[in-house]
Amino acid sequence: MSEAPLWHRVAEAQLGVREIPGVRSNPRILEWARKVGGRLGIAYTSDETPWCGLFVAWCMTAAGFTPPAIAVRAKAWASWGAALETPGLGAVLVFERPGGGHVGFYAGETSVAYRVLGGNQGDAVSHAWIAKDRCVAVRWPPNVPAPARPVKVVGFPQGELSRNEA
Repeated sequence: MSEAPLWHRVAEAQLGVREIPGVRSNPRILEWARKVGGRLGIAYTSDETPWCGLFVAWCMTAAGFTPPAIAVRAKAWASWGAALETPGLGAVLVFERPGGGHVGFYAGETSVAYRVLGGNQGDAVSHAWIAKDRCVAVRWPPNVPAPARPVKVVGFPQGELSRNEA
């Protein structure tokens, strides 16, 4: 398999970053918001605010791409970049969830679920299995050649499908 795209490697390097419960916020998450700045569409002051869109925006910004307007909204990513029929490593996946949406990066799949590398999954940057039927968009950065093929993963690791990533 070819090397992961830069934005995916940036995301992998943040695995394990977690929210801080209570009134304090993780300074790293707040730093991501400062670096992305006005593209978030809100004044981001707490890691209690949903941050999956922030995480994707920060990774894409670090790789030299401009996030969509109001990038903190997961569903804003559904029209960003170029549509893909078949996801490849690092593709941006947008999902429906109760009360909103979720966004993260494609890291593999089975016949029924995508393995998603994302922020605010269990209040952390982590991998989660999300049902394919919840996916509403597969996107790729503008002006970047489409990925070659999906990453197949046999079986689920320990755990179930994620049902609500907030």
